[in-house]
Amino acid sequence: MLAVAHAAGTLVLLGDPQQLAQPSDVAHPPGAGASALEHVLGDHATMPPGAGLLLDQTWRMHPQLCQYSSDVFYDGRLTAVAGLERQEILGDGLLSGAGLRVVEVPHEGNTNSSPEEASRVASLVRDLLGSRWRDKDGVENAIGPADVLVITPYNAQIRAIREALTAAGCPGDVQVGTVDKFQGREAAVAIYSMATSSPQDASRGLEFLYDPRRLNVATSQARAMAIIVTSPQLAQASCNTPRQMSLVNALCRARESSG
Repeated sequence: MLAVAHAAGTLVLLGDPQQLAQPSDVAHPPGAGASALEHVLGDHATMPPGAGLLLDQTWRMHPQLCQYSSDVFYDGRLTAVAGLERQEILGDGLLSGAGLRVVEVPHEGNTNSSPEEASRVASLVRDLLGSRWRDKDGVENAIGPADVLVITPYNAQIRAIREALTAAGCPGDVQVGTVDKFQGREAAVAIYSMATSSPQDASRGLEFLYDPRRLNVATSQARAMAIIVTSPQLAQASCNTPRQMSLVNALCRARESSG
């Protein structure tokens, strides 16, 4: 950013620090890894008055999904444009309507791969592929593989989910990937499998597993419905610091918001 700034009289920074940064294997001293926009924001989640502008409308998420993202990640300042309220999964039961769903799957001792969650994800995908959904223009379509994103923090869980999808008879072109890989993508439904059994089993620590930006990206890929598949123990973490309370809060709020 500093190098580019010398080439013009005016510099516009455009981005969203509440999304994930590019993966990096480099260890930065405290603060050195922050983006230019993060330096501008400081401790604020959204652009403070006088520092810049907030693009405060989503053109993707159903208003119920937008409400969760807005309240938890964007200081309550994000709204949905008109028409997005038409987006919904048609039918009855858990996989109908719109908004956020939390599906709890009990398991023990899993660090970065959960066959129990993989099996539940495959069941959800199979049921979704037999359903229909309505887009923002009111057009109804059958849900196909391109309309579902299956997301997880770990590569090991990607392999487990793909094996479970095959065993369940799901098409081979169902999209499965990490949060980092799918950032910027969108689909009618996003399914997020957290894979880890408990906070103590988090192989890369609480900062990785509970990173609010990771949960923000995973759920905001959905147009109509986002489904978080998780061990119930993850929302029962014993927090020792205000930072840990903040990290776990996003998942707890998701449970409260679940339809």
